Parts: sequence; C-alpha cells; structure tokens
Amino acid sequence: MRRRVVVLRNVQQIMGAIMTIEVVQKYDLLPGVDQKAYAELMKKVVAALLRAPGLVEIDARRNLLGSPQVRATSVWQCLADWEAAREHEELVALEVESRRHVTNMSVEIWGPSPLLTQPLRPER
Repeated sequence: MRRRVVVLRNVQQIMGAIMTIEVVQKYDLLPGVDQKAYAELMKKVVAALLRAPGLVEIDARRNLLGSPQVRATSVWQCLADWEAAREHEELVALEVESRRHVTNMSVEIWGPSPLLTQPLRPER
C-alpha cells in the first residue's frame, strides 16, 4: 500500500495541482457480529474523521446484493490529508479495533478523470 501512495503522490505533483481524492473502503461484517458494538465503533470512527483536516465528506452504503456488504467513501482535499488522517493515533487504534467486526477489507484511492472533471446531471 505504501508504494501505491508514493506513486499517487508523484502523480499529484506532476499534474501540478492539488486534486481531491476519493477513498473507497469496502468490507464485510464478520458472521455473528455484535451489531450494537459495531454501530458504536462506527460512531467513533465518523467523529474522528469529521475532526480530520482536509476531509470534504464521508458517505456509507450497504450493498443490496451481498458482498462486500459495506462501502464507505471519504473525499479529501488532497492525498496528504488522507495520509495524515490514516496515520493519526486515534484512527489507527479504531482501525485495529474494527478488525474484531469486519473482514475482507479493501481500499481504493480515486482521483478525478481528465475527461470528466465534474459530475454531470441531466437538465430538468
């Protein structure tokens, strides 16, 4: 993961501009997970993220078709902001704690498309 982050940072520097990034985390809940404990943990994670410099927004969705069960997306002003949050002591501890509740976790980091730089919506 560290090598990918370095490559992404180099891409940002080459482009010459700070660009927002989307970090997508996908995971499944462990079978028999304590839903109440999981919900309390997620409240702590959300509160910690909301205090992180550079966070633009966070969103979470449940998969209606199965696995992965959860997709959490956070948008950051720049890659450096996400890196700093990821290494923050409180969020590191919460990630370790989350391993008691989740499995099959993956992380994707997305930057803007050079062809479609802004979302498009139909005119109504």
